[in-house]
Amino acid sequence: MPQLVYLKDVVTLELDPVLCNGCRMCIRVCPHDVFEIAGKKARILIRDYCMECGACEKNCPEHAISVRSGVGCASGILNGLLRNTEPSCDCSSGSACC
Repeated sequence: MPQLVYLKDVVTLELDPVLCNGCRMCIRVCPHDVFEIAGKKARILIRDYCMECGACEKNCPEHAISVRSGVGCASGILNGLLRNTEPSCDCSSGSACC
């Protein structure tokens, strides 16, 4: 099944491979399979699959992952789903959120 890409090249996700201990927690908690293990360390497989939920950052015991959760279009999509409204990050209004 193809993964969702929200917007290309806007994701704030960063991974410091030096800090990664290979625990696989990011793989366990990521809902979109953004990470993989290569050479006993996590690596970002496809950054654009990230919806910036923040689960990986919050669960990384080594603080090797950073992501600005709650920003951009992913946040608008989630808030729309939670509020049962149209997903929106106000991109159409000309705001700089995306």
